[in-house]
Amino acid sequence: MVVYRSPVDSSQFHADTRAYFEGRNVCVTGGSGFIGSHVVEQLLALGAHPIVPTRQTAPLFLAHLRSESDIRCCDLADRRQALDALDGASVVLNLAASVGGIQYNAAHPATVFQANMRTFLNVVDAAERTGIERLLVVSSACIYPRHCTVPTPETEGFSDWPEPTNAGYGWAKRMEEFAAQCYAEEHGLEVAIARPYNAYGPRDNFNPESSHVLPALILKAFESQDGTLPVWGDGQQSRSFLYVDDFARGLLEVTARSAEADPINIGEHNEVTIAETANMIAQIVGARRGIAIKPTFQPTDLTGQPRRNCDTTKLKEKLGFETQVSLQQGLEASINWFEANRELAMSAHHQ
Repeated sequence: MVVYRSPVDSSQFHADTRAYFEGRNVCVTGGSGFIGSHVVEQLLALGAHPIVPTRQTAPLFLAHLRSESDIRCCDLADRRQALDALDGASVVLNLAASVGGIQYNAAHPATVFQANMRTFLNVVDAAERTGIERLLVVSSACIYPRHCTVPTPETEGFSDWPEPTNAGYGWAKRMEEFAAQCYAEEHGLEVAIARPYNAYGPRDNFNPESSHVLPALILKAFESQDGTLPVWGDGQQSRSFLYVDDFARGLLEVTARSAEADPINIGEHNEVTIAETANMIAQIVGARRGIAIKPTFQPTDLTGQPRRNCDTTKLKEKLGFETQVSLQQGLEASINWFEANRELAMSAHHQ
């Protein structure tokens, strides 16, 4: 098992963000997971003191950070334990989420909706009861309707029903935003809301039953015995993918500098088709394995939104935020990590 520490250059953050987090006790729900563990690393680089509530007795993605973080074994689905989890913090970053890939989300809308709502309502209520100053709501691009403007601005978040294949998750995230705004209005809780797009990178979920598209394609490329890389659909669906380090940095910038209960998209504006992405993965993995790999496209109804791309206008104008990792660089880093941690990548998200 190789859990390396991602390099973090604190000078990449705005001066106000560095000043905001330095010395603060920050509770990161979901901090033992894929994105949360990267957020914890960045908080440490900013001089913050992370508190990480987790159901895992020995969280693998935090194994290298145990001496620097306050790791609390608890279940946020329990209201009393949620209160204990936030004790001593002044800021909460709510990254705790129950979500899978398109197949899992489409098959389990009630499970996904209920799990996310129960946890979030416990967290936001505990935040108010324990005197938390500020809460980050990590929403999702899944709140946006199937037929929306592309690139999609924040104003279309509630314009129609969410994409049907992700409806349970999309509605849960909409309700999280609304609940937090209610707490801001009634109780004066400072609220920041981020709507991130399609994260990927080291420590992602590679389990074939619940993974998202990029780790699923990487796994298939490594397991291919005949040189084919099966891809759902015709490959013309398009997405903008956000590398996890940029994702985590964006969350912290929004938290520190946009606590107005006003949603901000976090994403990469460059839009690519699934076919283009599959070809990139096939070339990288094929070169590693010394074989030729070629994507093959399979008809299916489970293709999700035809296009999903982030309108980054508000993100850039308000926060001056720019992503720093290209898709090629990010895919190579993800594949490097998967090669070094294959067993961990397949098992960590089942703890």
